[in-house]
Amino acid sequence: MLNVETIRKDFPILSRKVNGKPLVYFDNAATSQKPRRVIDTIVDYYTNYNANIHRGVHALSQEATDKYEQARAKIQKHFNAQHRHEIIMTSGTTHGINLVAHGFASILKKDDEIIVSALEHHSNIVPWQMLCERTGARLRVIPMNQDGELVMTAFEALLSSKTKLVFVNHISNALGTINPIEDIIKKAHKVGAAVLVDGAQACPHLKPDVQQLDVDFYVASAHKMCGPTGVGMLYGKKAWLDKLPPYQGGGEMIAEVTFEKTTYADLPHKFEAGTPNICGGIAFGAAIDYLNHIGFDAIAAYENELLQYATKKLLAIDGLKIYGTSKHKTAVISFNLDGIHPYDVGTILDKMGVAVRTGHHCAQPIMDYFGIPGTVRASFAFYNTMAEIDTLVDGVKKAKAMLS
Repeated sequence: MLNVETIRKDFPILSRKVNGKPLVYFDNAATSQKPRRVIDTIVDYYTNYNANIHRGVHALSQEATDKYEQARAKIQKHFNAQHRHEIIMTSGTTHGINLVAHGFASILKKDDEIIVSALEHHSNIVPWQMLCERTGARLRVIPMNQDGELVMTAFEALLSSKTKLVFVNHISNALGTINPIEDIIKKAHKVGAAVLVDGAQACPHLKPDVQQLDVDFYVASAHKMCGPTGVGMLYGKKAWLDKLPPYQGGGEMIAEVTFEKTTYADLPHKFEAGTPNICGGIAFGAAIDYLNHIGFDAIAAYENELLQYATKKLLAIDGLKIYGTSKHKTAVISFNLDGIHPYDVGTILDKMGVAVRTGHHCAQPIMDYFGIPGTVRASFAFYNTMAEIDTLVDGVKKAKAMLS
Protein backbone atom coordinates (compact mmCIF):
# COMPACT_ATOMS: atom_id res chain seq x y z
CA MET A 1 0.00 0.00 0.00
CA LEU A 2 1.43 3.34 -1.03
CA ASN A 3 1.73 6.20 1.44
CA VAL A 4 0.95 8.86 -1.13
CA GLU A 5 1.34 11.84 1.16
CA THR A 6 4.84 10.69 2.11
CA ILE A 7 5.70 10.07 -1.54
CA ARG A 8 4.50 13.54 -2.53
CA LYS A 9 7.07 15.09 -0.19
CA ASP A 10 9.77 13.58 -2.43
CA PHE A 11 8.64 15.84 -5.31
CA PRO A 12 9.42 19.52 -4.63
CA ILE A 13 7.34 20.83 -7.54
CA LEU A 14 4.13 19.37 -6.15
CA SER A 15 4.10 21.98 -3.39
CA ARG A 16 3.99 24.96 -5.73
CA LYS A 17 0.96 26.96 -6.85
CA VAL A 18 -0.21 27.81 -10.37
CA ASN A 19 -2.50 30.80 -10.89
CA GLY A 20 -2.85 31.01 -7.14
CA LYS A 21 -4.10 27.41 -6.87
CA PRO A 22 -2.29 24.28 -5.66
CA LEU A 23 -0.73 22.52 -8.65
CA VAL A 24 -2.63 19.46 -9.84
CA TYR A 25 -0.28 17.79 -12.31
CA PHE A 26 -2.11 15.46 -14.69
CA ASP A 27 0.28 15.65 -17.65
CA ASN A 28 2.39 12.67 -16.65
CA ALA A 29 2.14 10.98 -20.05
CA ALA A 30 4.03 13.96 -21.50
CA THR A 31 6.67 13.97 -18.77
CA SER A 32 6.75 12.89 -15.15
CA GLN A 33 7.88 15.00 -12.23
CA LYS A 34 11.25 14.35 -10.62
CA PRO A 35 11.91 13.26 -7.03
CA ARG A 36 14.52 14.95 -4.88
CA ARG A 37 16.80 11.90 -5.25
CA VAL A 38 17.07 12.47 -9.00
CA ILE A 39 17.50 16.23 -8.64
CA ASP A 40 20.23 15.74 -6.04
CA THR A 41 22.00 13.26 -8.32
CA ILE A 42 22.14 15.89 -11.07
CA VAL A 43 23.47 18.54 -8.69
CA ASP A 44 26.03 16.11 -7.25
CA TYR A 45 27.43 15.28 -10.69
CA TYR A 46 27.99 18.88 -11.73
CA THR A 47 29.20 19.88 -8.28
CA ASN A 48 31.61 17.09 -7.48
CA TYR A 49 32.79 14.99 -10.44
CA ASN A 50 31.84 16.62 -13.74
CA ALA A 51 34.14 15.13 -16.40
CA ASN A 52 34.00 13.36 -19.74
CA ILE A 53 33.87 9.59 -19.63
CA HIS A 54 35.66 6.56 -21.12
CA ARG A 55 38.66 8.62 -22.23
CA GLY A 56 40.40 10.02 -19.20
CA VAL A 57 42.91 8.53 -16.80
CA HIS A 58 42.34 11.23 -14.19
CA ALA A 59 40.23 10.65 -11.10
CA LEU A 60 37.18 12.70 -12.08
CA SER A 61 36.87 10.97 -15.45
CA GLN A 62 37.19 7.55 -13.88
CA GLU A 63 34.57 8.39 -11.25
CA ALA A 64 32.14 9.72 -13.86
CA THR A 65 32.75 6.66 -16.06
CA ASP A 66 32.09 4.30 -13.16
CA LYS A 67 28.84 6.07 -12.25
CA TYR A 68 27.67 6.10 -15.87
CA GLU A 69 28.38 2.43 -16.42
CA GLN A 70 26.75 1.59 -13.08
CA ALA A 71 23.62 3.30 -14.42
CA ARG A 72 23.78 1.14 -17.55
CA ALA A 73 23.98 -1.92 -15.30
CA LYS A 74 20.89 -0.73 -13.39
CA ILE A 75 19.00 -0.35 -16.66
CA GLN A 76 20.12 -3.81 -17.77
CA LYS A 77 18.90 -5.35 -14.52
CA HIS A 78 15.64 -3.42 -14.55
CA PHE A 79 14.69 -4.59 -18.05
CA ASN A 80 16.34 -8.00 -17.56
CA ALA A 81 18.56 -7.76 -20.63
CA GLN A 82 20.92 -10.72 -20.92
CA HIS A 83 24.00 -8.56 -21.54
CA ARG A 84 24.95 -5.08 -20.40
CA HIS A 85 26.16 -4.22 -23.89
CA GLU A 86 22.63 -4.79 -25.21
CA ILE A 87 21.68 -1.50 -23.52
CA ILE A 88 22.40 1.47 -25.79
CA MET A 89 22.16 4.88 -24.13
CA THR A 90 20.17 7.30 -26.29
CA SER A 91 18.65 10.76 -26.06
CA GLY A 92 15.22 9.16 -25.71
CA THR A 93 12.67 6.93 -27.36
CA THR A 94 12.64 8.83 -30.65
CA HIS A 95 16.43 8.51 -30.95
CA GLY A 96 16.23 4.77 -30.35
CA ILE A 97 13.54 4.28 -32.98
CA ASN A 98 15.46 6.29 -35.56
CA LEU A 99 18.64 4.37 -34.80
CA VAL A 100 16.91 1.08 -35.62
CA ALA A 101 15.16 2.51 -38.68
CA HIS A 102 18.48 3.79 -40.03
CA GLY A 103 20.07 0.41 -39.52
CA PHE A 104 17.35 -1.45 -41.37
CA ALA A 105 17.79 0.78 -44.41
CA SER A 106 20.75 -1.45 -45.32
CA ILE A 107 18.69 -4.63 -44.84
CA LEU A 108 15.30 -3.99 -46.42
CA LYS A 109 14.65 -4.51 -50.10
CA LYS A 110 11.99 -3.24 -52.47
CA ASP A 111 8.54 -4.69 -51.73
CA ASP A 112 9.53 -5.91 -48.26
CA GLU A 113 6.83 -5.00 -45.78
CA ILE A 114 6.92 -3.37 -42.37
CA ILE A 115 3.93 -3.16 -40.05
CA VAL A 116 2.97 -0.44 -37.58
CA SER A 117 -0.21 -0.05 -35.57
CA ALA A 118 -2.95 2.58 -35.84
CA LEU A 119 -2.25 3.52 -32.20
CA GLU A 120 1.26 4.83 -32.75
CA HIS A 121 2.84 8.10 -31.70
CA HIS A 122 4.25 10.08 -34.64
CA SER A 123 7.76 9.04 -33.60
CA ASN A 124 6.81 5.46 -34.42
CA ILE A 125 5.23 6.36 -37.75
CA VAL A 126 7.38 8.97 -39.47
CA PRO A 127 10.76 7.13 -39.25
CA TRP A 128 9.21 4.08 -40.92
CA GLN A 129 7.64 6.19 -43.66
CA MET A 130 11.07 7.70 -44.30
CA LEU A 131 12.57 4.21 -44.32
CA CYS A 132 10.03 3.04 -46.90
CA GLU A 133 10.82 6.04 -49.11
CA ARG A 134 14.52 5.13 -49.01
CA THR A 135 14.18 1.40 -49.56
CA GLY A 136 10.99 0.82 -51.55
CA ALA A 137 9.51 -1.21 -48.71
CA ARG A 138 5.79 -0.91 -48.01
CA LEU A 139 4.17 0.26 -44.78
CA ARG A 140 1.14 -1.70 -43.55
CA VAL A 141 -1.09 -0.65 -40.65
CA ILE A 142 -2.85 -2.74 -37.98
CA PRO A 143 -6.32 -1.15 -37.68
CA MET A 144 -8.03 -0.20 -34.42
CA ASN A 145 -11.63 -0.42 -33.22
CA GLN A 146 -13.93 2.00 -31.41
CA ASP A 147 -12.61 0.90 -28.00
CA GLY A 148 -9.11 1.92 -29.03
CA GLU A 149 -7.89 -1.67 -29.34
CA LEU A 150 -5.92 -3.24 -32.15
CA VAL A 151 -7.83 -5.63 -34.42
CA MET A 152 -5.66 -8.70 -34.01
CA THR A 153 -7.37 -10.74 -36.73
CA ALA A 154 -6.40 -8.00 -39.17
CA PHE A 155 -2.81 -8.10 -37.88
CA GLU A 156 -2.64 -11.83 -38.52
CA ALA A 157 -3.92 -11.25 -42.06
CA LEU A 158 -1.18 -8.67 -42.68
CA LEU A 159 1.64 -11.03 -41.73
CA SER A 160 3.45 -12.84 -44.51
CA SER A 161 6.89 -13.89 -45.66
CA LYS A 162 7.32 -10.32 -46.88
CA THR A 163 7.00 -8.95 -43.34
CA LYS A 164 10.43 -7.99 -42.06
CA LEU A 165 9.65 -5.65 -39.19
CA VAL A 166 6.75 -5.00 -36.80
CA PHE A 167 6.59 -1.89 -34.67
CA VAL A 168 4.02 -1.28 -31.95
CA ASN A 169 3.77 0.72 -28.76
CA HIS A 170 3.38 -1.14 -25.50
CA ILE A 171 0.84 1.41 -24.27
CA SER A 172 -0.90 4.12 -26.31
CA ASN A 173 0.06 7.60 -25.19
CA ALA A 174 -3.24 9.03 -26.47
CA LEU A 175 -5.70 6.43 -25.16
CA GLY A 176 -3.89 4.43 -22.48
CA THR A 177 -4.59 1.12 -24.24
CA ILE A 178 -2.23 -1.69 -23.21
CA ASN A 179 -1.45 -3.60 -26.39
CA PRO A 180 -1.08 -7.43 -26.46
CA ILE A 181 2.61 -7.24 -27.29
CA GLU A 182 3.38 -10.82 -26.20
CA ASP A 183 0.95 -12.14 -28.80
CA ILE A 184 2.20 -9.65 -31.42
CA ILE A 185 5.82 -10.69 -30.86
CA LYS A 186 5.05 -14.41 -31.10
CA LYS A 187 3.03 -14.04 -34.30
CA ALA A 188 5.64 -11.78 -35.92
CA HIS A 189 8.45 -14.17 -35.08
CA LYS A 190 6.57 -17.04 -36.74
CA VAL A 191 7.03 -15.32 -40.11
CA GLY A 192 10.63 -14.34 -39.33
CA ALA A 193 9.96 -10.66 -38.64
CA ALA A 194 11.79 -8.60 -36.02
CA VAL A 195 9.78 -6.59 -33.48
CA LEU A 196 10.43 -3.21 -31.93
CA VAL A 197 8.27 -2.12 -28.99
CA ASP A 198 7.93 1.54 -28.03
CA GLY A 199 7.87 1.38 -24.24
CA ALA A 200 7.83 5.12 -23.51
CA GLN A 201 4.34 5.07 -21.99
CA ALA A 202 4.61 1.63 -20.40
CA CYS A 203 7.77 1.97 -18.36
CA PRO A 204 6.36 4.43 -15.77
CA HIS A 205 3.61 1.94 -14.94
CA LEU A 206 5.07 -1.55 -15.29
CA LYS A 207 8.37 -3.39 -15.48
CA PRO A 208 9.03 -5.01 -18.87
CA ASP A 209 11.15 -8.18 -19.01
CA VAL A 210 12.75 -8.13 -22.45
CA GLN A 211 13.95 -11.72 -22.27
CA GLN A 212 10.54 -13.03 -21.24
CA LEU A 213 8.90 -10.98 -23.98
CA ASP A 214 11.53 -12.23 -26.47
CA VAL A 215 11.37 -8.78 -28.07
CA ASP A 216 14.09 -7.81 -30.53
CA PHE A 217 14.18 -4.10 -29.68
CA TYR A 218 12.64 -2.11 -26.83
CA VAL A 219 12.92 1.66 -26.37
CA ALA A 220 12.18 3.98 -23.45
CA SER A 221 12.72 7.54 -22.21
CA ALA A 222 13.98 8.47 -18.75
CA HIS A 223 11.80 11.57 -18.45
CA LYS A 224 8.63 9.48 -18.42
CA MET A 225 10.10 7.49 -15.49
CA CYS A 226 10.88 10.30 -13.04
CA GLY A 227 14.27 10.83 -14.70
CA PRO A 228 15.67 13.79 -16.65
CA THR A 229 14.87 14.78 -20.21
CA GLY A 230 17.33 14.10 -23.02
CA VAL A 231 18.24 10.54 -22.11
CA GLY A 232 16.78 7.11 -22.75
CA MET A 233 17.68 3.61 -23.72
CA LEU A 234 17.47 1.19 -26.61
CA TYR A 235 17.54 -2.51 -25.80
CA GLY A 236 18.48 -4.71 -28.72
CA LYS A 237 19.30 -8.38 -28.94
CA LYS A 238 23.04 -8.72 -29.49
CA ALA A 239 22.58 -10.56 -32.77
CA TRP A 240 20.57 -7.66 -34.19
CA LEU A 241 22.84 -4.93 -32.83
CA ASP A 242 25.86 -6.68 -34.34
CA LYS A 243 24.06 -6.81 -37.70
CA LEU A 244 22.99 -3.15 -37.83
CA PRO A 245 25.47 -0.50 -39.03
CA PRO A 246 26.34 2.49 -36.79
CA TYR A 247 23.80 5.29 -36.73
CA GLN A 248 26.30 8.14 -36.31
CA GLY A 249 30.01 8.52 -36.81
CA GLY A 250 32.41 10.29 -34.46
CA GLY A 251 34.35 9.83 -31.29
CA GLU A 252 33.72 6.91 -28.92
CA MET A 253 32.14 4.62 -31.54
CA ILE A 254 35.44 3.73 -33.23
CA ALA A 255 38.11 1.10 -32.66
CA GLU A 256 40.72 2.56 -35.04
CA VAL A 257 40.68 5.48 -37.47
CA THR A 258 42.99 6.16 -40.41
CA PHE A 259 42.28 8.19 -43.54
CA GLU A 260 42.09 4.93 -45.44
CA LYS A 261 39.71 2.99 -43.17
CA THR A 262 37.82 3.12 -39.88
CA THR A 263 36.87 0.12 -37.76
CA TYR A 264 34.05 0.37 -35.26
CA ALA A 265 34.02 -0.22 -31.54
CA ASP A 266 32.29 -3.16 -29.93
CA LEU A 267 28.83 -2.88 -28.40
CA PRO A 268 27.47 -0.71 -26.89
CA HIS A 269 29.90 2.02 -27.98
CA LYS A 270 29.33 1.30 -31.68
CA PHE A 271 26.03 3.19 -31.34
CA GLU A 272 27.14 5.86 -28.86
CA ALA A 273 29.04 8.42 -30.90
CA GLY A 274 30.18 11.59 -29.16
CA THR A 275 29.94 12.77 -25.59
CA PRO A 276 26.70 11.41 -24.12
CA ASN A 277 24.33 12.99 -21.65
CA ILE A 278 26.52 11.75 -18.79
CA CYS A 279 24.63 13.44 -16.00
CA GLY A 280 21.31 12.35 -17.50
CA GLY A 281 22.41 8.74 -17.74
CA ILE A 282 23.52 8.68 -14.11
CA ALA A 283 20.26 10.33 -13.03
CA PHE A 284 18.32 7.78 -15.10
CA GLY A 285 19.85 5.12 -12.90
CA ALA A 286 18.79 7.06 -9.79
CA ALA A 287 15.22 7.28 -11.11
CA ILE A 288 15.11 3.52 -11.68
CA ASP A 289 16.33 2.97 -8.13
CA TYR A 290 13.58 5.26 -6.85
CA LEU A 291 10.78 3.55 -8.77
CA ASN A 292 11.93 0.09 -7.76
CA HIS A 293 12.08 1.22 -4.13
CA ILE A 294 8.39 2.13 -4.33
CA GLY A 295 7.59 -1.06 -6.25
CA PHE A 296 5.86 -1.47 -9.59
CA ASP A 297 3.14 -3.76 -8.24
CA ALA A 298 2.15 -1.08 -5.75
CA ILE A 299 2.36 1.61 -8.42
CA ALA A 300 0.14 -0.34 -10.83
CA ALA A 301 -2.47 -1.14 -8.17
CA TYR A 302 -2.74 2.44 -6.94
CA GLU A 303 -2.80 3.98 -10.41
CA ASN A 304 -5.61 1.61 -11.36
CA GLU A 305 -7.58 2.92 -8.39
CA LEU A 306 -7.02 6.46 -9.66
CA LEU A 307 -8.12 5.42 -13.15
CA GLN A 308 -11.32 3.77 -11.97
CA TYR A 309 -12.22 6.64 -9.66
CA ALA A 310 -11.61 9.30 -12.31
CA THR A 311 -13.45 7.34 -15.00
CA LYS A 312 -16.56 7.01 -12.82
CA LYS A 313 -16.52 10.69 -11.79
CA LEU A 314 -15.97 12.03 -15.31
CA LEU A 315 -18.60 9.81 -16.94
CA ALA A 316 -21.17 11.25 -14.51
CA ILE A 317 -20.86 14.57 -16.38
CA ASP A 318 -23.49 14.88 -19.13
CA GLY A 319 -22.01 15.27 -22.60
CA LEU A 320 -18.58 13.92 -21.67
CA LYS A 321 -17.16 11.17 -23.86
CA ILE A 322 -14.07 9.12 -23.09
CA TYR A 323 -11.93 7.87 -26.00
CA GLY A 324 -10.07 4.65 -25.28
CA THR A 325 -12.32 2.24 -23.43
CA SER A 326 -10.28 -0.94 -23.58
CA LYS A 327 -10.51 -3.23 -20.57
CA HIS A 328 -6.72 -3.28 -20.62
CA LYS A 329 -5.50 0.26 -20.14
CA THR A 330 -3.31 2.32 -17.88
CA ALA A 331 -3.98 5.55 -15.98
CA VAL A 332 -4.79 7.78 -18.96
CA ILE A 333 -8.17 9.31 -19.76
CA SER A 334 -8.73 11.12 -23.05
CA PHE A 335 -12.08 12.89 -23.19
CA ASN A 336 -14.11 15.66 -24.77
CA LEU A 337 -17.15 17.69 -23.80
CA ASP A 338 -19.82 17.72 -26.47
CA GLY A 339 -19.55 20.82 -28.65
CA ILE A 340 -16.54 22.27 -26.78
CA HIS A 341 -13.00 22.41 -28.16
CA PRO A 342 -10.48 20.55 -25.95
CA TYR A 343 -8.10 23.55 -25.95
CA ASP A 344 -10.77 25.72 -24.31
CA VAL A 345 -11.35 23.12 -21.61
CA GLY A 346 -7.61 22.85 -20.97
CA THR A 347 -7.29 26.63 -20.67
CA ILE A 348 -9.98 26.84 -17.99
CA LEU A 349 -8.46 23.91 -16.10
CA ASP A 350 -5.09 25.68 -16.13
CA LYS A 351 -6.68 28.70 -14.45
CA MET A 352 -7.65 26.31 -11.66
CA GLY A 353 -4.09 24.97 -11.36
CA VAL A 354 -4.87 21.72 -13.19
CA ALA A 355 -2.27 20.71 -15.81
CA VAL A 356 -3.66 18.50 -18.59
CA ARG A 357 -2.62 17.98 -22.20
CA THR A 358 -4.88 19.01 -25.10
CA GLY A 359 -4.59 18.32 -28.81
CA HIS A 360 -3.81 15.25 -30.89
CA HIS A 361 -0.97 14.10 -28.59
CA CYS A 362 1.34 13.37 -31.55
CA ALA A 363 -1.13 10.68 -32.56
CA GLN A 364 -3.09 12.41 -35.30
CA PRO A 365 -4.25 9.19 -37.06
CA ILE A 366 -6.11 8.22 -33.86
CA MET A 367 -7.93 11.55 -33.82
CA ASP A 368 -8.74 11.21 -37.53
CA TYR A 369 -10.22 7.76 -36.83
CA PHE A 370 -12.60 9.25 -34.26
CA GLY A 371 -13.25 12.33 -36.40
CA ILE A 372 -12.16 14.81 -33.73
CA PRO A 373 -9.51 17.58 -33.59
CA GLY A 374 -8.06 16.25 -30.36
CA THR A 375 -8.90 15.45 -26.76
CA VAL A 376 -8.31 16.60 -23.23
CA ARG A 377 -5.90 14.06 -21.74
CA ALA A 378 -5.55 13.56 -18.00
CA SER A 379 -2.72 11.17 -17.21
CA PHE A 380 -2.08 10.05 -13.65
CA ALA A 381 0.96 8.95 -11.66
CA PHE A 382 1.51 7.28 -8.31
CA TYR A 383 1.99 10.68 -6.62
CA ASN A 384 -1.48 11.91 -7.59
CA THR A 385 -4.47 11.76 -5.25
CA MET A 386 -8.22 11.22 -5.31
CA ALA A 387 -8.67 14.77 -4.05
CA GLU A 388 -6.81 16.05 -7.11
CA ILE A 389 -9.20 14.09 -9.32
CA ASP A 390 -12.09 15.82 -7.55
CA THR A 391 -10.47 19.14 -8.47
CA LEU A 392 -10.22 18.01 -12.09
CA VAL A 393 -13.88 17.02 -12.15
CA ASP A 394 -14.94 20.34 -10.63
CA GLY A 395 -12.88 22.12 -13.27
CA VAL A 396 -14.48 20.16 -16.11
CA LYS A 397 -17.93 20.99 -14.75
CA LYS A 398 -16.95 24.66 -14.58
CA ALA A 399 -15.66 24.57 -18.14
CA LYS A 400 -18.91 23.01 -19.32
CA ALA A 401 -20.97 25.67 -17.56
CA MET A 402 -18.87 28.49 -18.98
CA LEU A 403 -18.51 27.22 -22.54
CA SER A 404 -21.80 25.49 -23.30
